[in-house]
Amino acid sequence: MRTNPGYAYYARMTILVTGATANIGRKVVDHLLALGITDIRALTSNPEKAALPATVHVAEGHLRRPETLPAAFAGVDRMYLAPTPDSVTEVLGLARAAGVQHVVDLSGEPESWWGTVCTAVEESDLAWTHLWPGDFMENTLLWSHQIRETGVVREPRPDAASAPIAMDDIAAVAATLLTDLHPGRAFSLAGPQILTRTDLVRQLANALGRDIAFCRSSREDTVTALTPTMGDSATWYVDNALAGFDLTPPVLPLTSVQDITGRTATTFARWAADNAPRFAAG
Repeated sequence: MRTNPGYAYYARMTILVTGATANIGRKVVDHLLALGITDIRALTSNPEKAALPATVHVAEGHLRRPETLPAAFAGVDRMYLAPTPDSVTEVLGLARAAGVQHVVDLSGEPESWWGTVCTAVEESDLAWTHLWPGDFMENTLLWSHQIRETGVVREPRPDAASAPIAMDDIAAVAATLLTDLHPGRAFSLAGPQILTRTDLVRQLANALGRDIAFCRSSREDTVTALTPTMGDSATWYVDNALAGFDLTPPVLPLTSVQDITGRTATTFARWAADNAPRFAAG
């Protein structure tokens, strides 16, 4: 799927990355640079603290404050759209008025939590490509406090399964699709392996070099265990994200990260080894 239109083609377009200092958006910037893109505009609400590469043009603005966006959209051909359901319709209207041609959005199936984003994109009259990722590998960091403090992960459904994907792989896909357009397509993104919750804990234990137990817990005990890390979001996470994992193993997408980017997808074991220090940090 990956093509190489050449440096001259890349140099003629301006790509806006929204959420450019967030977890995925920042990585999208890095992958665009690696692809040779020379005209990248990065949207951030705090340019002084953005710490973006010097070759990237930093634009001040925030997707939840659409009135800050017109200058950032001026002259943009394509953009990566981070999910902000509460303001997405107004944001897309401003993008269209400014002449943006194509949106690569991070969202989800229409019936999902982020479905309002993909629906708004399709109704915007802009060309689009959807990215629909499943479980993030980084979500296991929500266990970091209880792993550090107790050596136990508490959740209700040990056999619930997903195919977690690394945020860096999502960013690599987004960057590729911003340069090699596939309009009107939705890509369901998943990692290379289907893993249960206990599989994830086992692989984290191997990476951290310590014993970690999995304890089947009630909804209430799970919320309590996650609250030191998630605060008030713990209840929503347990009732929505965790409840969404299937006891029937999911089917991996027909189009893989490697099919799109040409690079091998990150395994959870590799991700856990690379991120082990993040579980030790207080």
